[in-house]
Amino acid sequence: MAKWINVSTANHQLKLFDGNKLIKTYPIAVGKILTPSPSGTYTIINKQRNPGGPFGVLWMGLSKPHYGIHGTNNPASIGKNVSHGCIRMFNHDVLDLSSRVSIGTSVVIHK
Repeated sequence: MAKWINVSTANHQLKLFDGNKLIKTYPIAVGKILTPSPSGTYTIINKQRNPGGPFGVLWMGLSKPHYGIHGTNNPASIGKNVSHGCIRMFNHDVLDLSSRVSIGTSVVIHK
């Protein structure tokens, strides 16, 4: 089985799995009520280091345009519903996650 990412917007958690085996759980921030994180299954299509602005140290784009998993310049936002739909992580966590997954990794987003 391949590695895949499970994002629970209700629990503010991103879990990295290898098949059925949980590798690591990370705290995240998700979309707010007006701009919720999109439920569904997507793929990581690119990675960009130091994208600038509010995206922290790393951006991993999803196959849904304009959505991604990224770091933050506002660590106090983790654990809240604050983003425009993206999955926001602590900078050290997004670097760790990025080192463990490759382009093409599945990302399942649900409540």
